[in-house]
Amino acid sequence: MAVHRTRLRRNAELALPGGTVGLVAGAAAGGLAALVGQPAGWALVTALSLGIPLALLGGGYGLLIAYGRVRLGGFAPVALFWLVGFPLARLTHEALTHLVLTGRPALPPDLLGFLAYQGLVSAGFAIGFLWLHERIAPRWWLRIARHNPYAERILAAYAAHASALRNAKQARRRTKVS
Repeated sequence: MAVHRTRLRRNAELALPGGTVGLVAGAAAGGLAALVGQPAGWALVTALSLGIPLALLGGGYGLLIAYGRVRLGGFAPVALFWLVGFPLARLTHEALTHLVLTGRPALPPDLLGFLAYQGLVSAGFAIGFLWLHERIAPRWWLRIARHNPYAERILAAYAAHASALRNAKQARRRTKVS
């Protein structure tokens, strides 16, 4: 049982930065809903019904990084992840919002058009997610690396990547000077 609890804690720690980014995105959507004049209850429904799915997906992305399924810092992996994840989160948001407001869940009338549009929007979300995640996650992983070997491994990968970039930059400079 202690091993299970340790694994659960480790995974929760690794997922926290991505989950936080997703939750912040949902809160921002709720804030925007309130800003444009939606009632406070509707804004709260927006914040939760979008923020929770985005938080779960963002946390899942953090676990994919931690377990070496996604390479660090690359845009293509995060774009592909959110190409699927963002439309699913938005679909959940639409269905839950309809459920809370009308008492029954409903899908958008043009489901394929809705999903296609959300797929297009997902690229912008992926850029923002990656940018924010790359600013939050390394600091958090540095904090937990002493007791979480996966965080320590991620930081070592970041250091190796930074070293390779620095070496490549120095090699380009030497070539230019020659």
